[in-house]
Amino acid sequence: MSPKKVIITRPITQARDFALKASANGVESVIFPLIDIHPIADQAVLNEKVRDLQQFSLVVFVSPNAIDAFLRHVSVWPREVPIAVMGAGSRHTLAHFGLTNKTATIISPANELKTDSETLLEVLDTASLSGKKVLIVRGTNGREFLSDALRSFDVDVQLLSAYQRVAPFFDEVKQNELIRLLESDNVWLITSSEALRTLMDWVRKLASHEFVAKMQHQEIIVPHVRIAETAQSLGFHFITLTASGDEPMLVALQSHV
Repeated sequence: MSPKKVIITRPITQARDFALKASANGVESVIFPLIDIHPIADQAVLNEKVRDLQQFSLVVFVSPNAIDAFLRHVSVWPREVPIAVMGAGSRHTLAHFGLTNKTATIISPANELKTDSETLLEVLDTASLSGKKVLIVRGTNGREFLSDALRSFDVDVQLLSAYQRVAPFFDEVKQNELIRLLESDNVWLITSSEALRTLMDWVRKLASHEFVAKMQHQEIIVPHVRIAETAQSLGFHFITLTASGDEPMLVALQSHV
């Protein structure tokens, strides 16, 4: 029996990065993005926030994509402006731009198994942020929990949509590739509920209904409890939950391939 492959469903840039790490660990991978990232058409507002960074008492990045879309416009990050992120993946992306605990104040949830807006809020000093400006950098569609919660503490929250998340076009090439992937047992890396729902939507569009059951019996690795819950609701049978970040997922892969 040939070794299982890891199917990486992240946006293409992040997928390539993980594929290199998987290869270094002796794991063969297939890049099959379920989300495409596009820049917003109007960059004026983004550039305005970059120029006025020092007016904010905190900048929150909701994802690695938010970091990448924003920081590519920043030449020097003001040391006095703290950064808040959700998980290890975002910390890794910050490091690409030279921002670590040595060069910036970075806040993130303490619970590595549940890195989201709720656990980030738990570690924010909401009292000190009252009456001050906080910038939340995200995609065009995002949850409102954190912004609503901060506003309840009298925080002046400003939202910035720095990129767009869209499902790729499910053309004939992708249909044939998905069928081929489902003809063998593999391990799927799923890093968002949105991607998982897109995947099942695509599977249901295939010619035969047998592919739904085949997909539900594939092994999937997810880095967040909310994604695991989505997977359960979609009928998946073999779900591995890890902490956030590439390293825990790479460790999990070793026992699956």
